[in-house]
Amino acid sequence: MIAPAPARLAVAALVLNALVWGLSWWPFRQLQSHGLHPLWATAIVYGFAVICVLAVKPMAWTGLLRHPALWLLALASGLTNMGFNWAVTTGDVMRVVLLFYMMPAWSVLLAWAVLGEQPSRSSVARMVLALLGVLLVLKTPDSPWPVPHSAADYLALMGGLCFALTNVLLRHQHALPGESRMLAMFVGGAAIASAVAVLGSGSIAAVPPLSMAWLPLLGGLAVAFLLGNMALQYGAARLRASTTSLVMLSEIVFASASSIALGAAALGAKEAIGGTLIVLTAMWATLSEK
Repeated sequence: MIAPAPARLAVAALVLNALVWGLSWWPFRQLQSHGLHPLWATAIVYGFAVICVLAVKPMAWTGLLRHPALWLLALASGLTNMGFNWAVTTGDVMRVVLLFYMMPAWSVLLAWAVLGEQPSRSSVARMVLALLGVLLVLKTPDSPWPVPHSAADYLALMGGLCFALTNVLLRHQHALPGESRMLAMFVGGAAIASAVAVLGSGSIAAVPPLSMAWLPLLGGLAVAFLLGNMALQYGAARLRASTTSLVMLSEIVFASASSIALGAAALGAKEAIGGTLIVLTAMWATLSEK
């Protein structure tokens, strides 16, 4: 049976968003090669998004002032973007994406703590399955234990945890104005990345002089992220949450295929098995939603 045209368009919009995120590692790495650290690139991209939101919805700021809970959403979203963007720029892209998508396991614990949703047997089983997958991905020949062995690993795990928290908070704050929630997420992305870059100024290079070698690339990345977010808002508003989550898993395919093709990731047997367990867990979680 062929899906109605609006549904197909919504799915296409979600795939576009997943494509933007799945390929974002490449422009971030190109920008770093020109001296622009991924933290500063993240701050500029999301600063541009903040300006665009305020240009269209200038009263969105009032929501942030009236609802202090949105600042927690800003913090979670900011840490998500900082962790993911920094990790895919410096680490093995496929490994980073797989560790980041341990989100279903984190969601079980966070939904219990924040929303009071006591985990079921199936959700606990999914969490265990995801953890087994992550342990396989983390295990390296140089380490007797499956533990994070690089800063990129820690950033990816932290980003995935904060991504899960962001989704839980969005559910918890569903009654708040949508434009204010979007603004909070963009403000968090710009503010957290800027703050960490300033605090780490001893080891993080300052923004290099403006150059046509990287400005067009940065502008294109900013527009791509803005369009990707608009596509997410369009698609997620017209499809079931479980369908949205399932389609978004295509980000793993885009990131893995592009990084392997361009030599930014390596695929071994244990990474393939671990990644399969993580993806199956995410699919199980989305298909089991009521």
